[in-house]
Amino acid sequence: MSNYNCPKDITNEFCASGIYKASLPTLKFILIAVLGGAFIALGGLLSVMVAGGMPGIGAENPGIVKFVAGALFPVGLIMVSVTGADLFTSDCTAFTLPLLGKKLQPVSFLKMLLLSYVFNFVGTQIVAYFLSADLGFFAKEPWQGYLHHYTEAKVYQDWGSVFIKGIGANWLVCLGMFMGYAAKDIMGKCIGIWIPVMTFVTLGYEHSIANMFFVPAAIYSGAAISWGDFVFNNLIPATLGNLIGGGVFVGCAYWYLHSYKAQQTL
Repeated sequence: MSNYNCPKDITNEFCASGIYKASLPTLKFILIAVLGGAFIALGGLLSVMVAGGMPGIGAENPGIVKFVAGALFPVGLIMVSVTGADLFTSDCTAFTLPLLGKKLQPVSFLKMLLLSYVFNFVGTQIVAYFLSADLGFFAKEPWQGYLHHYTEAKVYQDWGSVFIKGIGANWLVCLGMFMGYAAKDIMGKCIGIWIPVMTFVTLGYEHSIANMFFVPAAIYSGAAISWGDFVFNNLIPATLGNLIGGGVFVGCAYWYLHSYKAQQTL
């Protein structure tokens, strides 16, 4: 007996997770979406507090600091997966699979993604304000300088670059969830999730829900970033890229590879 699931079984499990979440009462879904946003924000907070506290190492070896941030951030997605919380970016695959399989209506697909996105935002703000900025975590150096520089670089870059980086981020995030479903034990799940997510953070790709933590936390602590610049320069293109990365590069790809022919024979 194999100690891991094959790609076809993973695709079916990923699809089943979307069907299950779409069947939840609205209040329950809202709760797991708030939790999902909070868990991603906690992973982001951990990465800032450790990587941001290494200015000396960063000056000599910036790649190490990027890797440390990348190595720590996946804690958030691991918590999302293991606890059954909800995350918009992984939903881009989880709801695409049943949509293509005609097990989820287009209206429900859009509704669930919108609810997830809005209440992920609520969860990220709980951590960005109450559990970090309001406690003074970013009121002193080196953490304030690290976070402000990090987020200003995210916001003040080319719109098209953010869009492409958004595709890369959620391709890897949804691959992380996909690989997590391969495991039949908790350690395997953690490792499967960690590898792609570490990769996307280290490479500097753009994850809309993570940015809902990073950039507002910087704004709350005095960064020279406006909410308008954040939304229009970063959040919108990152979100659109995330939809394509998760929905097309993982959802459509694996549905075609493992579900299309089976559906045609029904």
